[in-house]
Amino acid sequence: VQLQASGGGLVQPGGSLRLSCAASKSIFSVNWMNWYRQAPGKQRELVAGITSGGTTVYADSMKGRFTISRDNAKNMMYLQVNSLKPEDTAVYYCNARTVVAGQGTYDYWGQGTLVTVSS
Repeated sequence: VQLQASGGGLVQPGGSLRLSCAASKSIFSVNWMNWYRQAPGKQRELVAGITSGGTTVYADSMKGRFTISRDNAKNMMYLQVNSLKPEDTAVYYCNARTVVAGQGTYDYWGQGTLVTVSS
């Protein structure tokens, strides 16, 4: 599956953005849809994930500020990011992770969208 992230941009501290991830095919059976981010000079880190059944997980620093959602009918995933801080500046990547019994885990990545938080 091909993924394309969009919605990034320059935003002031305290501002909000809605990131979108469009998948090239159905994500109905994708076990996990995730958002990762990578700040300059840092390792890529998990931001949030959502299962096919709608269970969500968040990194501690994002809880209460970020909301992940998915629309299986539209093959889309979203990340609503609020109360942005300069340290949220990063390239945000969408990821699709499928677990196949007896075979392992398959990861698919989008190209990323840059979020810059600055006054």
